[in-house]
Amino acid sequence: MLLAMDVGNSNIKMGIFSGDDLVQSFRVRTDHKRSSDEYGVMMHSFLSCIGMEFSDFHGVMISSVVPGLNFTLMRMVQTYFHKTPAFVSSQLNCGIDISYSPVSALGADRIANATAAYAAYGGPVITVDFGTATTFGVVNEKGCFVGGAIAPGIQTSADALINRTSALKSFTFETPKSAIADNTADALQSGALYGFTGLTDGILKRLLAEMPGSTVVATGGLCEVIASLSEYVHQVDKLLTLQGVKRIYQLNF
Repeated sequence: MLLAMDVGNSNIKMGIFSGDDLVQSFRVRTDHKRSSDEYGVMMHSFLSCIGMEFSDFHGVMISSVVPGLNFTLMRMVQTYFHKTPAFVSSQLNCGIDISYSPVSALGADRIANATAAYAAYGGPVITVDFGTATTFGVVNEKGCFVGGAIAPGIQTSADALINRTSALKSFTFETPKSAIADNTADALQSGALYGFTGLTDGILKRLLAEMPGSTVVATGGLCEVIASLSEYVHQVDKLLTLQGVKRIYQLNF
């Protein structure tokens, strides 16, 4: 078994793979205050619930955009899995070429997304990841990651709005009943979801003009809601990043 981890600023997503098959996936909140032992106990609890043990795993690979957690997670894996985890980076064989400057600044999640999308759909392909930030990645027909765009995340922007205003309250991200809202909660939904769909489609329209014929693949927490409203998203894969982590592991180990 392989444990693939996608460490984001808001959540840590984990997938258990047997070969190419995803056996189980789960997520926890990213918490800088947790110790390696606390993460280990949490992992033990998850594995026990599905009848698995640390010894069932032959490898662990991590995609992380939170450098401050890397040592904690590495120590957890070494202590409980008795293995040294591999980390996604541009220095590994990722199944794609990378044209980015500097290449060390390219996030591991964007590498994993590009790897998985190109493996599944070929090129050209565009990935959209709705996370703490909304990231766009473009892989051309030759299998080279050539860049993309980064915009604020929908939850990040909504949190900033709520925190900076006195009268506005938190709201759920559901497809609005109407663009013209007759109450504040629905108005926030309309503004957030239609607004970010407009942002997404506006960027995708420009990317597609520069890379015509691209398949557009969406992933991330709100990908299904935004994709249902988007004019340009062709595919939705909530586990795209984990699939990329698995693919990179297979190419290197």
